[in-house]
Amino acid sequence: FFKSFILFLLTIIISCVPQNYPKKENVSIINNSQVLKKADISEEKTIQDIEKNNFQQSQVLNEFEIILPEFDNQNITKYFINAFELSLYKKGVKNIQLNINLYENKKELNKIIAQKSLPGKIFIGPLTSTDTEDLINKCSQGILFFSFASNRKYAEECIYLINFFPEDDLITLFNNFSVNSKIALLYPENDYGYYINSIIDSIAVKSNSIIINRASYKEDLSNARDAIKELSKYELRKYELERQKTILKAKNDEASKKALKKIERFETAGIVDFTHIILPDYSIRLLQIAPLLPFYDIDPNKVQFVGTGVWDNNAFFNEPSLQRSIFPGIVQSKRNQYINNFYSNYKEEPTRTVTLPHDIIGILAYIINNKLNLGEVYKLLNSESTTFDGIDGKFSFINNIVSRDLNILRISNGEANLIK
Repeated sequence: FFKSFILFLLTIIISCVPQNYPKKENVSIINNSQVLKKADISEEKTIQDIEKNNFQQSQVLNEFEIILPEFDNQNITKYFINAFELSLYKKGVKNIQLNINLYENKKELNKIIAQKSLPGKIFIGPLTSTDTEDLINKCSQGILFFSFASNRKYAEECIYLINFFPEDDLITLFNNFSVNSKIALLYPENDYGYYINSIIDSIAVKSNSIIINRASYKEDLSNARDAIKELSKYELRKYELERQKTILKAKNDEASKKALKKIERFETAGIVDFTHIILPDYSIRLLQIAPLLPFYDIDPNKVQFVGTGVWDNNAFFNEPSLQRSIFPGIVQSKRNQYINNFYSNYKEEPTRTVTLPHDIIGILAYIINNKLNLGEVYKLLNSESTTFDGIDGKFSFINNIVSRDLNILRISNGEANLIK
């Protein structure tokens, strides 16, 4: 009886303890994990900020690490290394040491960074967006990167991107288009063309111009004629011309005969409904696509042909259909001297991006000559009033991304001259 009484008493006590059995148990578990995850991230961020602040007074070391791929993009790596050497020599910089580090894969890259990381160390590279992707995790070590990545989303904290960005081209163009300009876009179906198409609307809406039509073509140009016809509404205007001819032929008065004689010279009726056409293409494709436009009644005398920074090449300046065309850039005289020096020393024609190392050397020389610490470097690069004078014109960093001050150039008789 005593054992039974004790068991009964325990049962009553357990049943009286408050129990929590929420109906949305799974939701509560998910929410709890989210809160914990946010707390972890916040705590990690705080730790990184503290560590970063601890290194603000670290003197920037005059020994810089160049990190470039050994096999992928091998030519660019070679050109860049030569360009760094040439820039040091031409600028007469003697208090800077550059160490060349070549990596085969991401694992080797991370190993190099781990071995070379010291507070105040600046890395030049990596070359690609893929290799730049996770570098933000290194920022708490008091180091800084000048990366050549093209993906703008990796520009943050200690990572500064220095490259040629199409955003600068389009902003310059839309700032210079006359009020109420009507823009057409004809772009290639490749990474560059797709990217231009993805960013152009956000830039156009902030301007006094409007995009009224766009079309794309394959890289092999197999559908280029159809794309141009679509853009210019060629078939519709041709149909309208034939309709007008039929009407005039049915009349016998002198005015109708005279009008018929006049329109028989044309392929289509009316003119295209845009004032400018942007052609963001390069290489042999540009030399093939440009002459097709007048053939389908997009007259360069009535429609302004417009390029982007990839037009900055003498190979395009003698093409008849591109005469009077415009594109964003800078006068070539300063860059040509550098390219000629490069060719004289290395007997090779470099890629267009070979001027980037020269601009970086200018930044590094300023940092070392002024004995800046890491905090002062961040202040220098992040200040809106800081402008650097590079081979490709003046530039600054906005949200850790290089921004270039470009001009509008017009092609004429084998040259690209500044529009006054």
